[in-house]
Amino acid sequence: MTWEFRLRALLFMLLSVTPALADASWPTSGWPESTPAEQGVNVDVLRRLDDEFASGKHGYIDSMLVIRNGHVVYEKFYEHDYDSAFKSQPEQTRGPYNYYDPDWHPYYQRGPLHSMQSVSKSVTATLIGIAIGDGKISGPQAKAAPFFDDYKSADDDPRRAAMTLHDLLTMTAGIQWDEDSYPYTDPRNTCAVMEGSDDWTGYVLSLPMAADPGSTYLYNSGVTMLLDHVLFRATGEHSLAYAEKRLFAPLGIKDYYWKQTPAGETDSEGGLYLTARDLAKIGYLYARDGIWDGKRILPEGWVRAATAPLVDPGFGGDDWRYGFQWWLVPYGEGEPKYAWTGIGYGGQQLLVVPEYDLVAVFTGWNIYDTPSLDENYTLPLMIEAVRTSE
Repeated sequence: MTWEFRLRALLFMLLSVTPALADASWPTSGWPESTPAEQGVNVDVLRRLDDEFASGKHGYIDSMLVIRNGHVVYEKFYEHDYDSAFKSQPEQTRGPYNYYDPDWHPYYQRGPLHSMQSVSKSVTATLIGIAIGDGKISGPQAKAAPFFDDYKSADDDPRRAAMTLHDLLTMTAGIQWDEDSYPYTDPRNTCAVMEGSDDWTGYVLSLPMAADPGSTYLYNSGVTMLLDHVLFRATGEHSLAYAEKRLFAPLGIKDYYWKQTPAGETDSEGGLYLTARDLAKIGYLYARDGIWDGKRILPEGWVRAATAPLVDPGFGGDDWRYGFQWWLVPYGEGEPKYAWTGIGYGGQQLLVVPEYDLVAVFTGWNIYDTPSLDENYTLPLMIEAVRTSE
């Protein structure tokens, strides 16, 4: 066999296995990159949205990331003068919960880590799933009360004893709460009161019951803080420490920051900071049914349960639904299909569309005069970008 033949044979073998290797690649150490066309994405649609962001049409948009078939196909960043925006506000005490403070928002200490805000909730729910898979928690139907027996009950309302982890995960806990009537910068907002307290879990548990658990959806960041305490009682670790070992390390997420409360709990409801590329890894984990590089991270059935359209939240759109701290945003005609979506204050979006092997991340900080980026706008464009390329 001549050396020329051997070389040709080797090249043939390499070319023949390249697709398989590409299919088997995982972005643990970094996302592979590709062109939109190579991954079946219409770049003109992405450029149109990019132009809108760059022009300021949608206010303070910080980044746009699109991943198809496990490859980064489009990524853009947009710079804004947040120092000047902060100076335009009334003088306030600076710090991690002054949402105008440019040392904390939207980037952590002006570095590359972006505030995820309530996308943190989707990550916290993911940790609950991992703890169930680890055998630390029996399942979503477990009663919640035993995890809080280290706190004195606020009253003898029997509805507290009926509350389950499923109720916490779906925000149907029945606890009195109001973070919708006033902006997060307003001290009348219940969430703002919690964030100004010394013991966040204790504050949430001190509030009266307002409805039977499981009966009524009410957006409540406090119940996500209760999930952090559940995790601590079940595993001995708060969300950050547990995530470092059981979620971040397997996915290769090395750069992050997660705020801590005055009592040493993890701010599981909104305090996580990540890069867009690392947030996309969590979406990709869900798109792969909780498996990462051949290893099951989330227990079998968790992704299906967490992204099921369990609750009608009553806003976002007629067909919007809510799962285990994930928003289900509809698309398509007729019977809706759902994108699995993490949404955060100021315009944070994590869109996962398993049907098209598509993950998209948008970050921004529209807390001033412009409404946050609307998922009813970005999701159809992402679907269009795939469909018009087919």
